Amino acid sequence: MTADAPTLPPPHDREAVQRGLTRWAEETEAPVAPAHRPVLETIFGNSPYLTELALREPATLIRLLDEGPDAAFGAVLDMLAAADPEASRAQLAETLRTAKRRAALAIGLADITGRWPLERVTGALSTLADATLQAAVGQLLREAQGRGELRLRWPDDPARGSGLIVLGMGKLGARELNYSSDIDLVILFDPEAGAYHGDNPLAFFVRIARDLVRLMEERTAGGYVFRTDLRLRPDPAATPLAVSVEAALTYYGALGQNWERAAMIKARPVAGDLAAGASFLAELRPFVWRKNLDFAAIRDVHSIKRQIQAHRGGATIAVAGHNLKLGRGGIREIEFFAQTQQLIWGGRDPALREPATLRALAALTRVGLVAEGTRAELEAAYRFLRRIEHRLQMIDDRQTHTVPADPEGLARLAAFAGFASVDAFAAELTRQLSRVERHYAALFEEAPELGGPGSLVFTGVEDDPDTIATLRQMGYANPSGVAATVRGWHHGRPRATRSARAREILTELMPALLAAFARQKEPDQAFARFDAFITQLPAGVQLFSLFQRNPALMDRVAAICGAAPLLADYLAHHPPVLDGLLDGARPDRPVAPVLRPLLAEARHLEEAMDVVRRVVHERAFLIGVATLEGTLDVDRAGLARARLADAALTALLPRVVRDFAARYGRIAGGAMAVVAMGKLGGREMMAASDLDLIMLYDHAPGAETAKGGTGRRLSPPEYFGRLAQQFVTAITAPTGEGKLFDVDMRLRPSGNKGPIAVQLAGFARYQAEEAWTWEHMALTRARVIAGPAGLRRRAAEAIRAALTRPRDAAKLREDAASLRTRIAKEIPPFSPWDVKYRPGGLLEAEFVCQVLQLIHAARTPEVLAGSTGASLRALAKAGALAAEEASRLIAASRLFRTVQGVLRLTVGKPRSVEDIPPPVVEALCRAVATAGARGAVDLPALGAQMLASARDVRAAFNRHVADLGPVDAGPEA
Repeated sequence: MTADAPTLPPPHDREAVQRGLTRWAEETEAPVAPAHRPVLETIFGNSPYLTELALREPATLIRLLDEGPDAAFGAVLDMLAAADPEASRAQLAETLRTAKRRAALAIGLADITGRWPLERVTGALSTLADATLQAAVGQLLREAQGRGELRLRWPDDPARGSGLIVLGMGKLGARELNYSSDIDLVILFDPEAGAYHGDNPLAFFVRIARDLVRLMEERTAGGYVFRTDLRLRPDPAATPLAVSVEAALTYYGALGQNWERAAMIKARPVAGDLAAGASFLAELRPFVWRKNLDFAAIRDVHSIKRQIQAHRGGATIAVAGHNLKLGRGGIREIEFFAQTQQLIWGGRDPALREPATLRALAALTRVGLVAEGTRAELEAAYRFLRRIEHRLQMIDDRQTHTVPADPEGLARLAAFAGFASVDAFAAELTRQLSRVERHYAALFEEAPELGGPGSLVFTGVEDDPDTIATLRQMGYANPSGVAATVRGWHHGRPRATRSARAREILTELMPALLAAFARQKEPDQAFARFDAFITQLPAGVQLFSLFQRNPALMDRVAAICGAAPLLADYLAHHPPVLDGLLDGARPDRPVAPVLRPLLAEARHLEEAMDVVRRVVHERAFLIGVATLEGTLDVDRAGLARARLADAALTALLPRVVRDFAARYGRIAGGAMAVVAMGKLGGREMMAASDLDLIMLYDHAPGAETAKGGTGRRLSPPEYFGRLAQQFVTAITAPTGEGKLFDVDMRLRPSGNKGPIAVQLAGFARYQAEEAWTWEHMALTRARVIAGPAGLRRRAAEAIRAALTRPRDAAKLREDAASLRTRIAKEIPPFSPWDVKYRPGGLLEAEFVCQVLQLIHAARTPEVLAGSTGASLRALAKAGALAAEEASRLIAASRLFRTVQGVLRLTVGKPRSVEDIPPPVVEALCRAVATAGARGAVDLPALGAQMLASARDVRAAFNRHVADLGPVDAGPEA
């Protein structure tokens, strides 16, 4: 084999040439023939990989140089055809590796010397892959017959009728393999073929697939055969290595994606039962080639490519580091140029169904879809880029498509590609890439730009390196996990993405969607919460269309998922609540009118419980979102939550009483009332607040046991104790709609040691004779919220009587101060952001208010106004508190409750400012501004404002309760 010197690339590394020639002389024990020297210098000076092949297979190289590549490659195929069918698997594996080495050497030199055109080079690589796969499959099937698992009907052709189908995909299927290409396979099996005689065909064929991959990929001192990729099978993350024909057809018929249609253009049976493979592809033909013009579906493919274009290479085409396959103007753009038009028109014109890229371009030109000049330029570019790709891979046998970024690597590639200089190489590469880019852009010039932060490509089955880099730059800590999730969406794993239209919209939406979640503090967690939400949706087209038309809604959902785990978890489990974000209604509107008609339709207590839970949760979600977004201040939010709880308990109590009476009858004149304490009583509820409740009951004098019902007769204490427990269970028990509220009953007389329900007279007596000071302080926020009107009135009177009796002011102050000191020791603040327990915090503001209420209520009952703010204003009006001081305490209480409310929805208990991410900072400052506080605009300003408020509260505590000293600045707030 000779070649004129000018047609051969000059050696880049002269020292490598000398080392190679020396080793060649040692291996062959003969001088280098003058006619062979130019080829040897090209190999040794440019390609370490070909150098090692040449020195390992000198006889093959000499035959190649003397007789030409056709003879050398034919000898390889003859060797494979003559492989001993009785050989062991290890012996066959060594034969396959030897064939690969010799073929790689022959094909490489045929390419370098120009003896073979591109089609012959890629065709020979594909033929080699076919032959090695067929030999390997035959070996595995014969072994299975030897084990009694198969009954092969044609021993000389074991694959025939075996039920095993091996499809070549991608470049193998189109006979366009590149020099160091992986081979993409889809392995199918037909359990009805009759050859398999076992109980578990899936396990058997999966083992065959695994052994085939091992045979092809395993590396030894003799090298390897082909790297193998099975990820183009249907839904590879959820299916075994081998898929039954029936399952594959079902998948493609229901969930097949447009990129899979494009991939199937190139599919070809390469091993196994070739006739069965052809039959499968014939049955799949309607999926790939749709009869109607499919412009709408092709938008998905356009979107994929436009995502690539959104970033890669910017407005210019770089040479160093450019990806010849995926980059701007690269090989993939030429393939997409042909495939997208094939998908649109190939259903009606079978002549367009050419798997090979160049033949496809020619077919499109023949029918007038592509201009001849365009075809000629794209073909020239394709041939050029494939040649450079092969030179790049021949250097070290690496499956790479990226031009070296370092000067030395760039110079080596330029020389190996036959260019006199790097500048000349760069100029020609840029010219060809620019041509491709121009033609591709013209094809899709009507498609809108997606924009986006970088390359975001989720088609196919593997991570796109630039997409992973983009996701990492956006802030995702686990970009591969995010990419896998998105691919799962496109495979239709969630119900929401099983329609083609949903996936098309999602593709166009993806850059903006990922950017929205990347703006959260922990993008991966926020994205995972959104995935949980998507998984629960019954359908996705409506939501994704809403996001398209209303990007602000997408930002709201991202902010919820990123900053408010409580709300995000609820959203994930109750997707319909999203409708509330769209209807524009106020979240604090009355809920009782909504509950009444729904409860009227509830047939039994469990249905009523679910109705109440659903309505309460949906409304609480909207209140939380409004709080987070700063459209509902803390006072209105607290009032709205309290009204919500009031309505829920008021609606549930009669249903529980009725259900209980059906079993246990009724006590004569008996009734039960619910007293709200704490945040609910003061109408200052926070997100996820417990309900502090006291159950009071009364009955007619002399009533002894319940009458009626089917259960045993209960005395009044037993009856109302069980009724109270039943009511608490109705509130706290988890159902399909979740838990309504947690309940805390430790504020009842005698706390956890006392009965769960207390008779009204006993309650009044306890408050008058036994209650501690702290219990009376807590009672200042008591409010009767449910029960018959008469009992509610008498309970309210008993509470008022307990609060308005004269008191020893000094003893009251002493007890309150002692309680504050004990709490400080037992529950120290976790950080300055613990606004309840920090020195000068919310607890002390409430203590000041409650102590003054108890001191002055006997003379001025109007100070018992319920909420802290209303009570402080009443105290000021009564002259018990200076107006300015009351104003400062009200402002401090509102500030602390605002901060507490946002933190509960978001990060929980931050130990320092580092635990508060920017979205939460924004929410805090927004909420503080909404609450009318003193204008915090950032975290340091808010910390300083909190410290100033704490000093105001401590000063009031020192003045009105007991002197605990000043508030120090303490740690950084």
